[in-house]
Amino acid sequence: MASGNEPIPIDDDYADASDDSVSNMSIASTIYQYRLENGRRYHAYRDGQYWAPNDQQARSSEVISHHAFLLTLNDRLLLAPIHNPKRALDIGCGVGTWTIEFAEAYPNTATVGTDLSPIQPDTLPPNLRFEIDDCCSDWVYPKDHFDYIHIRQLYGSIADWPKFYRECYDHLAPGGYIEQVEVNPAPKSDDGSIIHGDPLDECGKLAVRAGNSFGKSLMIEEFMHDEIARAGFTDVVRIRYKWPIGAWSNDPRLKELGRWILFHWNEGLEGWVLRFFTKHMGWTYEGVKEWNAEMRKVLKDRKYHAYQDVSIVYARKPL
Repeated sequence: MASGNEPIPIDDDYADASDDSVSNMSIASTIYQYRLENGRRYHAYRDGQYWAPNDQQARSSEVISHHAFLLTLNDRLLLAPIHNPKRALDIGCGVGTWTIEFAEAYPNTATVGTDLSPIQPDTLPPNLRFEIDDCCSDWVYPKDHFDYIHIRQLYGSIADWPKFYRECYDHLAPGGYIEQVEVNPAPKSDDGSIIHGDPLDECGKLAVRAGNSFGKSLMIEEFMHDEIARAGFTDVVRIRYKWPIGAWSNDPRLKELGRWILFHWNEGLEGWVLRFFTKHMGWTYEGVKEWNAEMRKVLKDRKYHAYQDVSIVYARKPL
């Protein structure tokens, strides 16, 4: 698989192929009462502090994303060199898929997953509990408490990243690790197939504007390394990957990954933009639906060799 600095090899037959899909998956659902907005369901706790829906479609998108991360990391859950941690915290755990798998892999680790939405399953490993919590509020855990803190896809969730990283630092035990995984929402190309002003280029610019209008940047993938270092962490490591959008690579693993990323876009796109565009950027619901339909057409256009940057940063609190 190509690293974050290498071009993704292109399949010369991609433009003439037809099968770019993966089969749908069945994901268990639970009914909750939350805010309904433009036909989508959102969390009620700290209403409006987060932009994504928490309905079945959004949860399906999250499970697809988890699978894409496993493909990217060769079935590893994390990269930080942790050894028998006593306590671990997963911030913004969503449906809890990663958290459950982590707790199963580390049965002697007391693990906590937190989120604004109570959408996690009830049947859990005995060493795991979920809590409804806002990580932007003052933390109630003891200082120097956790040996590992995991963060994934919190882009657009934090207004004050330096404060957030200080909380992580204060609540990690000396020698403990923080690990953050983020995806850049702006599509890119290495071969010039995305040109200035076309829909995929404009999509990236809209992501920047959306985060700015919401007061919580979507571009944390670009600057989390420096912010984590500034918070006092040492041995800061950044590893970069590329997620192809579509099966256009001639590398078999990247081709498979690209199918899942395209599925992820098709499943998740409306939920990613709907609240941003309607509540914070002045769009109508009908306008968002039209834009979404146009983007779906663009995503099927095989002239594009688009990808997203993905970064993983891990670092240690000094002893």
